[in-house]
Amino acid sequence: MSEHETQHKVVVIGGGYAGTLAANHLRQRDGVDITLVNPRPDFVERVRLHQFVAGTDDATIDYGTLLGEGIHLVVDSALRIDTAARAVQLVSGRTLQYDYVIYALGSTAAIPSSVPGAAEFAYPIAEFEVARRLRARLDELPVDAPVTVVGGGLTGIETAAELAEQGRKVTLVCGGTLVPSWSSPGRRYAAKWLSRHGVTVRETDAVTEVRRDAIVVADGTTHSSALTIWATGFGVPELAAASGLRTDSLGRLLTDETLTSVDDDRVIAAGDAAAPSGQPLRMSCQAAGPLGAQAANTVLSHIAGTEPAAINQALTGSCVSLGRHAAMRQLARKDDTVVNIYIGGRLGAAIKEKTCKLAVSRIRREAREPGSWAWIKGGRQLERPQVVTSP
Repeated sequence: MSEHETQHKVVVIGGGYAGTLAANHLRQRDGVDITLVNPRPDFVERVRLHQFVAGTDDATIDYGTLLGEGIHLVVDSALRIDTAARAVQLVSGRTLQYDYVIYALGSTAAIPSSVPGAAEFAYPIAEFEVARRLRARLDELPVDAPVTVVGGGLTGIETAAELAEQGRKVTLVCGGTLVPSWSSPGRRYAAKWLSRHGVTVRETDAVTEVRRDAIVVADGTTHSSALTIWATGFGVPELAAASGLRTDSLGRLLTDETLTSVDDDRVIAAGDAAAPSGQPLRMSCQAAGPLGAQAANTVLSHIAGTEPAAINQALTGSCVSLGRHAAMRQLARKDDTVVNIYIGGRLGAAIKEKTCKLAVSRIRREAREPGSWAWIKGGRQLERPQVVTSP
């Protein structure tokens, strides 16, 4: 058997946008045995979880329609990466041997322990299982029950807007500025939409306590809340640290600019859980797919014995849905610096929906035509990009 025909075992941990794309992208080369490990039997469209909670979308897709031929799906969770033995230990007790690992666990919900009652009474929305519990709880409430969404970022706005459009009584507590990453015109547009649809926006209030039926803000005021939804940010799984690999302060795997772990050149990261040069890209679906493709390219370069390329990727703004009939596309330069231009209303909604569908359709195309994924380049400019090899 020639070197090109030799079976190289690659385990992809995490079946989100980055991991699923990476698994398909690896099929450009013959002789690569690809296993995708994911805790769920279905792909979760995370960008639609606010719709799932409101009952306007299922937010799941059968992996059979997304994965290319020959990719093995293992429904399980990784417990530890044993880099010495080159094995991934699974929660079920099973062990998967590997030549390379693509670490694509994505991000998780993050509820701060510093806010009393938040972990006990607030419902996060960043993961499918917690979103399912949130949807069940919402279904129990009368339509006029007060609902509080904590977090003035994209997830918080989308959730508040989706529920308000259904006639829910919604309060959005921002803890500072409504969508601080947007331009002033974009923020004003979002604020006007929310106001027109009955959402009470408490922009500068910060939640200091969550109770079963209320929230408390920084000035000591108590506000009734039959349901509190927490949407202030994301964390990442602890697998990298638990495996003895270096991480940044949030727990993202530290890599060089080729997405290769600074500790082990057989571990490559992609998506929200990667911190190339300690300077991660913004957590987003927009970043995840291209990072998945580039992580796969790095693995293929390692297999071929060639120098892997440094990541080359741009981020050009963000989309946020405002119910089912409006949305906003905030434009930005390639380095993700916003400009004072946005597209709103029904045209914005059409762009947002096309963006969501495109993320999935590109994964399907990659399954049919490995290597077909293309992305906008030129945004990341580091003064001293790092390419670090294992000691």
